Amino acid sequence: MATPRPRPRPPPAPPRPVAGMAAAGQEPGDAGPEEFAYGEEDFVLQAAGWGDEPGSAPSRFDRALLERWDDRMERGLFRYRLGPLPTRLLPGPMRMVAQLNVQRGTERRPPQPVQSLRQPFDPAAFNFTRLRPAELLLRLRRPGGPDPLLVAINDSPLVRGHVLLLPEPARGLPQALTAPLLRGGLEAALLSAHPGFRLGFNGLGGCASVNHLHLHGFYLRRPLLVESAPARPLGPPHGPGLLTAVPAPAFLFYAADPAGLEAVARDVSRAAERLADTGLAYNLLITRGDPPGGPAPDGQRGLRVLLWARRPSFGAKAGAAFNVALCELAGYLPLPAAPLFEEITEEEALRAIREHLLPEPQLLRLGEDLAQLLAD
Repeated sequence: MATPRPRPRPPPAPPRPVAGMAAAGQEPGDAGPEEFAYGEEDFVLQAAGWGDEPGSAPSRFDRALLERWDDRMERGLFRYRLGPLPTRLLPGPMRMVAQLNVQRGTERRPPQPVQSLRQPFDPAAFNFTRLRPAELLLRLRRPGGPDPLLVAINDSPLVRGHVLLLPEPARGLPQALTAPLLRGGLEAALLSAHPGFRLGFNGLGGCASVNHLHLHGFYLRRPLLVESAPARPLGPPHGPGLLTAVPAPAFLFYAADPAGLEAVARDVSRAAERLADTGLAYNLLITRGDPPGGPAPDGQRGLRVLLWARRPSFGAKAGAAFNVALCELAGYLPLPAAPLFEEITEEEALRAIREHLLPEPQLLRLGEDLAQLLAD
C-alpha cells in the first residue's frame, strides 16, 4: 500500500451519550462511548506479521478498544468471565483452528427466530437500543468519512476483544448488509495493527442471532488459510475472484490500499443484495491478506473480503455439532464441548460446513452472474 500524506489529527471530542440507548444499569461516569476521531494517518497500512509477536505494538485503536473491553470484563458486564481458551490446529491441508469455549455454548442469549431473508426489524425483540451505556466502548468517526459506528462489547465473547460495530441503533435497520456499514468496517480493519483483527457479518438465514444491523469484530491470534489462498479470476482484473482451496469456497474482493475501500464496499454490498434476491443467505469476513493471485513479491498485504453464498438455514439444525456461521466458514471453529474439541477431525468439520454450501456448478454460474453485475 502507498503511504498517505500525513494530516494533522483533530483533537478528540469529549465523550457523549448516544440517543436511543437504555439507561438501565448505568453507573456513575458511564456517559456512553468515548469519541474516537481518526484520519487516514491512523490507518496501519502494514500490520505486524505473524512472526512478529502479534499485538506487541498495538495501534491507538487497539489500545482504546482493548483497555475498555478489559475494564468491562473486570466490572462484570459480560455473561461470563473469559479465561484462557484451549486451542489446537486440526491436522490437514486446511489448517483449521479449533477452540474450546464451553460458556459461550451454554450462556449466550438464544438466537432470535428468523423465518425470512427479508425479515423486518422488530422493535419488540431484543435489539441494540437496549444496551446499557457501559456496554458501549467507542464511537468511531472520521471527518468526511463514512457514517459513525458504535463499538460495543459482545456480552458472550468468542475471544478477548470480541465487539460489535453498530450504525446508529435508533434507526432500526434489519440485518441486511449496506455499503456504509461495510466501508466503516473496512476502515476499522485498517485502524488495527494486529494481523488477527477480523470483522465479519452473519446475514439472515446465515446464523445471524440478532436482526439489527451489526458487524462482529474480534482478535484471533492465529493465521487462517483464507488470508493467503490464491483466487481464480471471474471477470475483469479488479472484479471478484473465487477461492476454492479453502474450507468453504467464497467470492473474494480485494482492496490494495485505502483508495480501494469505497469500490469494494459498493461491489460487495451489491453482490450481497443479488444473493438475497436469488433466495440465498450469505456471510462475510474482512481480514488482512495477500493479493488475489497470492503473496506479493514485496510482501505487501491489503484487505480481503470473503463473501459466502449459502443455502438459507432457519433455526438450529437437530443433531448438528456446531452452527456454521462466518467463523466456521473461515476455518475457525469455536466449539462448545470438550469431547468435540478433542476428537473432531478436519474431514468431519468440512463435511458439517459444506452441507450449507452450493454445489460447484451452481457456485460457478453464480460467480459469472456476479461478475457481469459488477462489470455493468
